[in-house]
Amino acid sequence: MMVCQKYEVFFKTIDFYSNDLLLLCQPKLNIFMKYKSINPRFIIVFSVILFAAFIRLLPHWPNFTPIAAMALFAGTYFDRKQYAFALPIAAMFISDLVIGLHANMPAVYMSFAITVLIGMMIRKKVNVGSVLLASFSSSVIFFLITNFASWLASPYYPQTFAGLAECYVAGLMFFRDTTNGISFFMNDLIGSLFFSAAFYGSFYLVQMRFPVLDRARF
Repeated sequence: MMVCQKYEVFFKTIDFYSNDLLLLCQPKLNIFMKYKSINPRFIIVFSVILFAAFIRLLPHWPNFTPIAAMALFAGTYFDRKQYAFALPIAAMFISDLVIGLHANMPAVYMSFAITVLIGMMIRKKVNVGSVLLASFSSSVIFFLITNFASWLASPYYPQTFAGLAECYVAGLMFFRDTTNGISFFMNDLIGSLFFSAAFYGSFYLVQMRFPVLDRARF
């Protein structure tokens, strides 16, 4: 009888302290649950974003950058809107700090945010056609918004419709020096198509190799 009573006291003691231990660990468990979305899929998508931001730091033709492709990719594969906007914008801003800030940045970031939205629109139907159309649309939007902002801020173009048209035509004109590529618009379009094909294509191949990435939504 005494032995039974001792065991009873022993198990009650364990139960008492286990409850205290659970309460003590609860904040840490909450933190873990908060960041449970950081899974292999998240890490791969975020790595692509960082890689795209790094590529901007390398020598390249004017406007031949992965900016549009990075925004499209983030909008498509980051299910959470706060990730889709905040992470690529933060990565781009850090690269801008290295490259140098400029007066046309608000227009660039506005077109970037719109491109993220376009990426979200093709989320449920990612194929060659939708990616090509999204890349072309993002380049046109970037061209229209940034050239309009340049026209507003530039003293070289009259603040008239003719001056605005002249600004847009200048962006379409071919470069005389082919070392700078083709033109501002064509460089951006080719860059968007090239990097979109690289990012989406690479991720598709990785998903084919590791199907769990396609099911692990976040």
